[in-house]
Amino acid sequence: MQKINPMNVIDGSRIHSFHVLLVFWLFLVIAFDGYDVVIYGAVVPSLIKEWGISGVTAGAIGSYTVIGTAIGAILFGILSDKLGRKRIILFTTFIFSFFTLLSGLANGPVLFTIFRVIAGIGLGGVMPNVIALATEFSPKRVRTAIVSFIFCGYSVGAMTAALTSRSLIPTVGWEAVFWIAGIPVLFIPFLLKSIPESIDFLVQKGKLDEAKKTLGRIDSQLKNTAEIHFVKPAVKEAGSPVVKLFGEKRGVSTIMFWISCFSAFVLIYSMNTWLPSLMMEVGYDLSSSLALTAVMQIGAILGTVIFGPLVDKIGFKKVLVPLFFSGAIALSLIGFSKSIFIVFALISVVGASSVGLQNLSNAFVSQYYPSNMRSTALGSTMAFGRLGGIVAPTFVGILLTIGLAPQYNFAAIASAAVLGGLAMLFVQEKHGNYNKDQQEQEGKAISKSNEEIIVAE
Repeated sequence: MQKINPMNVIDGSRIHSFHVLLVFWLFLVIAFDGYDVVIYGAVVPSLIKEWGISGVTAGAIGSYTVIGTAIGAILFGILSDKLGRKRIILFTTFIFSFFTLLSGLANGPVLFTIFRVIAGIGLGGVMPNVIALATEFSPKRVRTAIVSFIFCGYSVGAMTAALTSRSLIPTVGWEAVFWIAGIPVLFIPFLLKSIPESIDFLVQKGKLDEAKKTLGRIDSQLKNTAEIHFVKPAVKEAGSPVVKLFGEKRGVSTIMFWISCFSAFVLIYSMNTWLPSLMMEVGYDLSSSLALTAVMQIGAILGTVIFGPLVDKIGFKKVLVPLFFSGAIALSLIGFSKSIFIVFALISVVGASSVGLQNLSNAFVSQYYPSNMRSTALGSTMAFGRLGGIVAPTFVGILLTIGLAPQYNFAAIASAAVLGGLAMLFVQEKHGNYNKDQQEQEGKAISKSNEEIIVAE
């Protein structure tokens, strides 16, 4: 009988069709997540005009939606340990896509808000489970790169939302932008076939045949092994899974992750919801403002692609802390520039320092905690972060109502980036799970070397 540790098989595996299909479908799911978030900001001017609502009310609707995402992040982060990550991804994908489609059929702000909140619950639940599943099935040497690439899908979807809105709103109205968001419902059968269940979950539930089948898709040699004895993960101790995030000297880092995520979501939701309106305050028309939204997402993609590999070489903090502060500087300068080319450059930096930064931060959190608490860590971090998303739309709506100069509006948003950079600075990498694994491997290597020396003597 062959004893294997499933994570060792995954860590050392080569990239092949199994990984490509998994990344492809998870990328698409996250792309529509990003599409869903940005379309509301694109249609806000139209909703204010058609329904006669104020900027504060429009901001509140955005905040209510994010309340749903916070609920979804906590609820489905915990439920995934009981029901499995695959089921949660399928269910939450259906929820956010179907109810976003229904939002395009709403005839008033009340029904629209109800549909948006329910869709938000799905949006909040899908992201942490996608991160956790992608982290689990990615080979160790390219784990950060794969997780970061999948979350480039968010920016691709957000960019598509901006460009689609720019074309559709003037011609067929804002409703069609929401109908497109229902497309992922058609993906469900393909997701059911292509996305595997978590190996850790299958082993814990005693579904060893299914676990073996999944591992066989990663390493074909395991298919010919008659019997496999899985090294089961440690039994979970009783108690709140969230409380355990503060154990083993991880308490300070957990709080700092929450604060930095809060700050990143203030930036993301401020810009996604209000960037078109903020730029119209500066003097741009709606079409140009939506183009700037697309530029921000291009910056997010470039930031993720460029800084993702750099993280593997020099570490998360050395990349994320300067990114936060760069975003603060870029935001503060936007309102002062009269050159469209400089504004494009500054907006792209903001994209890299908000959405791009959060993509990398997701990978940081997923690797910082052990596998058995990864979904809970991601869910709770993103749930706390969503509080920033709740505050941001209403906060910026109030700023616009007050009638401050555009420079002050951008500077107020930039303060969140400063807070995020300071929080990330205090994350203690030495207590991260990835650091402990490395120390164990180094310890084993030293022990083996000592044994060889003794034998030689």
